[in-house]
Amino acid sequence: MKLYLNRLLIRISARVPRKLWTITQTHRLKGEIISLPLFSTMLNTLLASLRHPAEIEALLKYKFSPPNTNFNRNKKIIANNPTKKKCYDFLFLTSRSFAAVIAELDDELRDAVCLFYLILRGLDTIEDDMTLPLPRKTELLRSFHKIIYQRGWNFDENGPNEKDRVLLVDYQVVIDEFLALKPAFQTVIADIAHKMGDGMADYANGEHRVNTAIEKISDFDLYCHYVAGLVGYGLSDLFAVSGLESAEVANSKKISNSMGQFLQKTNIIRDYLEDLVDGRQFWPREIWANYVEDFADLSKPGFEVKAQACLSAMVLNVLEHVPDCLVYLSQLRNQSVFNFCAIPQVMAIATLALVFNNLEVYRRNVKIRKGEAVRLILASTNMGNVVAIFRYYLYDISGKNDPLDPNFMKISIAIGKIEQWIETNMPQTNVVAKPYSAAASSSHLLLLAILAGVFGVLYSRLQ
Repeated sequence: MKLYLNRLLIRISARVPRKLWTITQTHRLKGEIISLPLFSTMLNTLLASLRHPAEIEALLKYKFSPPNTNFNRNKKIIANNPTKKKCYDFLFLTSRSFAAVIAELDDELRDAVCLFYLILRGLDTIEDDMTLPLPRKTELLRSFHKIIYQRGWNFDENGPNEKDRVLLVDYQVVIDEFLALKPAFQTVIADIAHKMGDGMADYANGEHRVNTAIEKISDFDLYCHYVAGLVGYGLSDLFAVSGLESAEVANSKKISNSMGQFLQKTNIIRDYLEDLVDGRQFWPREIWANYVEDFADLSKPGFEVKAQACLSAMVLNVLEHVPDCLVYLSQLRNQSVFNFCAIPQVMAIATLALVFNNLEVYRRNVKIRKGEAVRLILASTNMGNVVAIFRYYLYDISGKNDPLDPNFMKISIAIGKIEQWIETNMPQTNVVAKPYSAAASSSHLLLLAILAGVFGVLYSRLQ
């Protein structure tokens, strides 16, 4: 089957001039325009999930399901508001992970979260740019919470390779929309921008780190608080101000912080190689120095055993946030808010299971399959499903936990604590939920047969 689909792709691409794969060229299929490059990407995504039939089912369902009601309503609203539309264009341009779930939030909250994201993305773009002189960077970071009140402000001093510089070049549109929010939303966003900007400036000037390396675990926690935990604070406050969630959610600062830290720390583990190449070290020396003398040694041949032990120590640090994340999600009552919060969390636990004891982390940027991600998105609609997903991936981590690893017992205890919370608070959830069992059903096999026929039709239409 996989061989057939591979050959199909090769035969299609061989019949299409190379130029057509790089320009906007389309074929019409049953009234829908299908881009050839898009078709290639879609086919590659399906091939990656071929051994996971439930993922193919999820991909097809996601592709052909009608758009979310909130998403459609927002699309109509912004069509008549060029400034607002520009902001949502920036949102989809700068965010692969959050754009769609932000667009699906309820009306009372959607614009505030969109602007919150874009303002923090602007701040992050300044912090990330290693070409900016430190005094100028510090000035901008510490004053950004005031800049967002200055109509007409924009910024073109980023280096040409800074990926989100285009956002700051036209930042006046973000500021205009920010100032159109109700004052309570503005206050929350400006307060978080102030705290985050100060924290970023402290790190840029050498506090809490040695040269480019974070020194202590406490410094690691503080950095992740500044860049992600504060996002949790701000979102919780916005949820409460909108009236969609209770004040209890906003007052739960510790678990709001854990929500952000869980995401940030997981990404930091996954991005080891990318950060190493860029000359940054976010893994705390207090952890990695127990295994190697130089941070780069983790990626070198001959250090595999030590590198695996170091990786498990990093994963252990992240697992400690899981109970707080589950508590936070259990407090949410609005469906759009729940989806918005739950989807990144299940992506993170899936990524954490993927990187655990996976030495490929030191060689490339590992990511979960798109089919797996879509399956998680479709399932993350209620607390029972979310807990089942967490349990599934914790079961995976537990199965890969090596008794010879120095962190074996600590990881087992951490997973046990999470399981204890689940047993106490969600006793009806199965250890491995039925939608996440590894066995392929006969319906999945039938789906594969149908899929082969679909691609045969596509092939004949594209000739």
